[in-house]
Amino acid sequence: MAKKGLSARQKWDEALAQIASLEKELSSRLWQPLSGPQTIAYESTADETFYGGAAGGGKSFLILGLALTSHQNSIIFRREYPQLKGLLKDCRKILKGTGARYNSTEKMWSGLPGGRNLEFGACQHEDDVEKYQGRPHDLKAIDEITHFSKSQFKFLTGWLRTDDPNQKCRVVCTGNPPTTAEGRWVIEYWAPWLDPKHPNPAVPGELRWFATLDGKDIEVKSGESFEYTDSEGKTETITPRSRTFIPAKIEDNPIYMKTGYKSVLQSLPEPLRSQMLKGDFAAGVEDDPWQVIPTEWVVAAMKRWKQRCHISMTRPTPMTCLGVDVARGGAAKTVIAPRYGSFIDKLQKHAGKTTPNGGAIASLVQVELQGDAYIHIDICGVGSSPYDICVERGINAHAANGAGGSSARDKSGKFGFINKRAEWYWHLREILDPTSGDDVALPDDPELLADLTAPKWKITSSSKIQIESKEDIQKRIGRSPDCGDAVVYAFGNVEFAIWVEDIATWG
Repeated sequence: MAKKGLSARQKWDEALAQIASLEKELSSRLWQPLSGPQTIAYESTADETFYGGAAGGGKSFLILGLALTSHQNSIIFRREYPQLKGLLKDCRKILKGTGARYNSTEKMWSGLPGGRNLEFGACQHEDDVEKYQGRPHDLKAIDEITHFSKSQFKFLTGWLRTDDPNQKCRVVCTGNPPTTAEGRWVIEYWAPWLDPKHPNPAVPGELRWFATLDGKDIEVKSGESFEYTDSEGKTETITPRSRTFIPAKIEDNPIYMKTGYKSVLQSLPEPLRSQMLKGDFAAGVEDDPWQVIPTEWVVAAMKRWKQRCHISMTRPTPMTCLGVDVARGGAAKTVIAPRYGSFIDKLQKHAGKTTPNGGAIASLVQVELQGDAYIHIDICGVGSSPYDICVERGINAHAANGAGGSSARDKSGKFGFINKRAEWYWHLREILDPTSGDDVALPDDPELLADLTAPKWKITSSSKIQIESKEDIQKRIGRSPDCGDAVVYAFGNVEFAIWVEDIATWG
């Protein structure tokens, strides 16, 4: 009740404050998030949140709760209308006794507390998204996001807006790991959290910022706006958007834990069991059939590296070679890969701006070089200057010219190579093959894992192996695979063998 002696404006402000307090109290009575991941997702400030992973973590209730307690104008999507039955049933539970009404024709709730609006939608066919063109909502929630295509997701979320400056606009997606190839775009979109090969992994709930530059999603350092000139020379101000992923498992939901639902998930066959029980996005995801080096082979080499480090036998032989991938300025890195027989030590990474010229790169190499070891240094592009300076200083340097011709054959003897780059990458593939017995050990480095598993290959009409160019890889993954190339150079250009002292030292 308004106090006596107050001005009309003060009375109005007090009435508004009382209404807001009552709405907040009513909202808390309607629904409150479970403590733990569901609350973290509810309170996240990310522009685009992906919540879920495992089954039973309270995904559907999160988006319903957000729509009914935190947003003014919401829409919740499923791929097909029949799939909305469960959401509608849960919504009725929350709204029981509030007087809210559901229009089954419009798929719309009316009479919601606080004057909120909640709509349900579906996009069974690819072009069904056009039905929602131009219709603004401050919450776009997509349940079971892996059932949608990426183009549908981008179209539907393109109309996220509000005219209320105090209302946060959010995209919230929920879902389990994809069970079909069509849903794997989600792993790429939220790669810092979901892709085990991502070079810079993110922790759950961490905000990462992304901008669309020349049609590609590129991760940037912060949410600050910046000027960008596109490939056609047009400059515009870009404002990045934030993403996050928050995992949830059935253990986070005390309600389902009491019902025995966990035992149902435990009984599922693999890889469905790992996907639904553990929220494992890597389960059931296979490599591209034309991936040069299988992911499992690289992971196995990294496990061997950790084992050797554990027994303090990291360098069982003198230094053999330094593989050097060169960058002068820019976003790329100069990477040095020290090789000791079959063992690659930790990669030395230097930002391009710290290696502005050939002399600076040659000095870095000179410091790292040991004993009778040689360097195998990239001379394509800017690499020729560091190589020349190394030779002038009397350093045992060998030029790594990936574009050069190759007369080598693969182990089977059936295929040749289109150039040296193909020969060196294929050579690394062959010695990483678990059946080779070479037992190569690679540093446990997410960026290296991502780089070595990025290139693809094909057979030319002349029966030669061709590896995807560095430029094409950079366009596809949005960065230069510098770490992978450095390791390839470390093993390239020389005959590889396992030294006797390796076997005698670490077995």
